Amino acid sequence: MTTTSGLPSLATRVGTGFDVHVLETGRPLVLCGVTVPHEQGLAGHSDADVGIHALCDAIYGALAEGDIGRHFPPSEMKWKDADSARFLRHAAERIAARGGILVNADVTLICEQPKITPHAPAMIARLADLLGVPASRMSVKATTTEKLGFAGRREGIAAQAAVSILVPLSE
Repeated sequence: MTTTSGLPSLATRVGTGFDVHVLETGRPLVLCGVTVPHEQGLAGHSDADVGIHALCDAIYGALAEGDIGRHFPPSEMKWKDADSARFLRHAAERIAARGGILVNADVTLICEQPKITPHAPAMIARLADLLGVPASRMSVKATTTEKLGFAGRREGIAAQAAVSILVPLSE
């Protein structure tokens, strides 16, 4: 479907994602593609980057293409200790393949420690680079759970993400 100007009509697609991983000693802590100094890292089949995993799920959801596990099954050993940047590049490729444009992405990291604010600019830059968009379209922020639940007890870190994507209306 096109407009009278000959340009394609666009539809806004919105997706959300959520991920959580347990903290463990002996692993680096990677959040939104940035290694953050911390005494523990996140356990998982890949590098366990909860920020990127939630963001991938939000993108796949907006495109109605399932979740990260569908694209990168944890049952496949080739993804063992994989850099989650690869997953996000794939999600960006899926947007492009559909003729879409990422309008914005918002990631919220949920943890008591480490403090995210000092690392947020590097995280935003890294995510924008992986997605091939200006940093002005990215947001990374954090919240605590006021010492409640697994995140409050510093047992793990969770992340939520939301995206809006424009795709041709024929999609």
